[in-house]
Amino acid sequence: MKYRLSKLENFLIADKFLSSTVICYLAIAAMFANMTSVKSSAIGVVAAAVYFLINSLFLGTAFFADENSLLRLMLGTLLLVMFIGLVGWIIVVVYVLNVVTVILVLAIVAAICSVLRKTVGARR
Repeated sequence: MKYRLSKLENFLIADKFLSSTVICYLAIAAMFANMTSVKSSAIGVVAAAVYFLINSLFLGTAFFADENSLLRLMLGTLLLVMFIGLVGWIIVVVYVLNVVTVILVLAIVAAICSVLRKTVGARR
């Protein structure tokens, strides 16, 4: 398990063409389509799992590079939930939270994670 997680993390983090970020945005698009028309729990779970896995690894690697893979994933997940909550709270204060703004929150957090991966991760 540890070897596979480390291998997956290296594959996603060493991505030079931002294909993992594109996969993350495709997961957001799948969540949007699922929330508006399809309404399938299987699609929602898979898309959310992909979104959380990619962004948790991005944040875990950016901020906790010295820890082992599993701890980086767990701390990255906690940080991702905090970012989603913070951006969602700001959106609620400014506007109302509905399906479109939930997708906007996910896209903003994904962009923050991708930028942090490139800037903070490149310094380490």
